[in-house]
Amino acid sequence: MGYLYIAGTIFFTVYGQLILKWRIGKYGSLPVDFADKLLFLFKLLFDPLIFSGFVSAFVASLFWMAAMTKFELSFAYPFMSISFVLVFLFSALILREPMTWAKGIGLALIVAGVIVTSRSM
Repeated sequence: MGYLYIAGTIFFTVYGQLILKWRIGKYGSLPVDFADKLLFLFKLLFDPLIFSGFVSAFVASLFWMAAMTKFELSFAYPFMSISFVLVFLFSALILREPMTWAKGIGLALIVAGVIVTSRSM
């Protein structure tokens, strides 16, 4: 059951990141003027899908707390880097963000680090 809690944390983290980027991109750039910035951010906050991203972060926190009852932090936390990989892949597939060799190599290093860390436990 503990691994399900980690998977839930990863799922809701990835969902939140992707939905926030997608919806915020629909609104354009942050205005320069301070008052316009506040109004812009206030509008974002009340977008239902952006709000779902915040709820998703909260739910991910609940899953993480449950995971912490099952595993040591030093064991469970490296699994969170899977979210980096998933956000990278889905942002390229769904949001059409560029995939570069440098990003791919960086991701490979993250995965290698997780493998090394998890095997040394």
